[in-house]
Amino acid sequence: MDVILRPVHDSDLPVFYRQMNDPESNHVAAFTSPKAADWTLFEAHWKKLRASDDVVRTVLADGDVVGSAAVYGEPGEREVTYWIDRAYWGRGLGTAALRALLAEVPERPLYARAAADNAGSLRVLEKCGFLVTAAARGFAHARGEEIDEAVLVLA
Repeated sequence: MDVILRPVHDSDLPVFYRQMNDPESNHVAAFTSPKAADWTLFEAHWKKLRASDDVVRTVLADGDVVGSAAVYGEPGEREVTYWIDRAYWGRGLGTAALRALLAEVPERPLYARAAADNAGSLRVLEKCGFLVTAAARGFAHARGEEIDEAVLVLA
């Protein structure tokens, strides 16, 4: 599949909303926002993101909206995040999207965090050059409890 990134369009938001409210995807991602379940909060969050200096992109695969990818945060502490629709997992789209994002944002270091049991996301991050540098615990909204997480860096 041909994977490209482009700026987020208003028409992408309902697709993101559906993707980010999939129960299985939420469980795997673990560290999700409680704002995602309420359309008004979700829309306001995305409006703020799109107006910021953060790099926020829609992931397209063969022209279809399959997710989002972003770099956010303060200089020197910026993190990457991405979300791929569960229907597309296991096809290399997360890796392709993250590689495209990293090519667009050359600053380093960049950081990432993932649930320690999210093998798919950890694999994507490691394939893109991120290294696990620390372990932490944090509250995973999607699971309603504190869980282990991996902290990664791309130098």
